[in-house]
Amino acid sequence: MIHRRRLRSAWNRVDSGELHQAPRKWQPWLSDTSSLTQKIERAIGQKLEVLVLRDCRHDLNSDESRYFHFKIKRCRIREVLLCANGIPLVMARSIIPSSSSSGSNHEVLRLGKKPLGAVLFAKTRMHSKKKPIREIARLDKRSALWKKCFQQYPELPSVSWARRTLYQLKGRTLLVSEVFLPPLLQHPSH
Repeated sequence: MIHRRRLRSAWNRVDSGELHQAPRKWQPWLSDTSSLTQKIERAIGQKLEVLVLRDCRHDLNSDESRYFHFKIKRCRIREVLLCANGIPLVMARSIIPSSSSSGSNHEVLRLGKKPLGAVLFAKTRMHSKKKPIREIARLDKRSALWKKCFQQYPELPSVSWARRTLYQLKGRTLLVSEVFLPPLLQHPSH
């Protein structure tokens, strides 16, 4: 009998108690279940600017592919910075399998400079009755996501916090990771 080694992930379910390991100032951002885009826009009193860093087909890392039960290796990867007045507040990385962006989702996922949250949280689009899987992570210099974010945001602290959510859009799966950047703390979280 062959035994597969389980992947160890830095990601933990929000309800696992890991949230309390995060600094108190990040906890409201990490645990919120509403649209992050809308929450930030309410906090800053204006629309976010979306700076698209990458939007192309690419291979997934093994940690990401486990969310899709290792059935897919290549997906559309969209990386953006959510900014206020040119200052990055969040780096988001969305994994969109080909099957999730086809059919009725095809037009919806032509995002351009629109934040994905505007699509995911539109009342007519979210049809899943079950709560999305949400995890948080403490990222450091060994983390692939930390390294990716650091390339775009060199001021990234050596320890950062992120959340990752597995959404359903019209029955199709999308994985969204959001790395919280220090300037976000200049705005109230509620």
